[in-house]
Amino acid sequence: MSERGGALRGQLQQLMREVAKFGAVGGAGVVINFAIFNLVRATTDIPVVRASLIANAVAIITNYLGYRYFTYRDRAKSGRTREMSLFLVFSLIGTVIENGILFIATYGFDWDSSLQSNIFKFLGIGIGTLFRFWSYRTWVFKALPAADPQPDPAREPSAKPAPEPSLGSPVEPCLESSLETCLEPSLAPSLEDELELEKLDQEARAAEPDAVGPRR
Repeated sequence: MSERGGALRGQLQQLMREVAKFGAVGGAGVVINFAIFNLVRATTDIPVVRASLIANAVAIITNYLGYRYFTYRDRAKSGRTREMSLFLVFSLIGTVIENGILFIATYGFDWDSSLQSNIFKFLGIGIGTLFRFWSYRTWVFKALPAADPQPDPAREPSAKPAPEPSLGSPVEPCLESSLETCLEPSLAPSLEDELELEKLDQEARAAEPDAVGPRR
């Protein structure tokens, strides 16, 4: 349980750091977005939604640089073309969400004053940011596969040394038992060996009178 709880706390801490970094880059993008949006509206006659689209285009570029080299700099860097393509696709979807809300407020309810436009643009940015956070971390900036944990030598049981062969006599541990039961099977005489020895002994005894010869 303690290991599972520690792993869960580690994942939550990592997610909080990711959210903080994403928020820092996204916050900078929001400032750039609003600054360009209000600058275009104040200095040109471009309609509200078009001015917002121009501001979105600049913010997308700055956001990609921030996410790639700050928020997700530890993620996989292979397939840069695929990464940029997916980032652009999901950023465009987020742009549609953001400017769709602004479009409905401006042309559906005639809320087109400067304050109203900024309020509904901010609302659209908030909803679009939730989608971008999910899509970027899931599809664009994929996490690297987890490395295999290195074994901890302090926790591994130490290997027991192999017992050294005894140099003593095999008879010593069993002084009270017979020699044949104490010896290893390879050292104890077999029944065939005993019969062979008895036969040789009989032949030797039978040959003794012939070797000595008759006495005179």
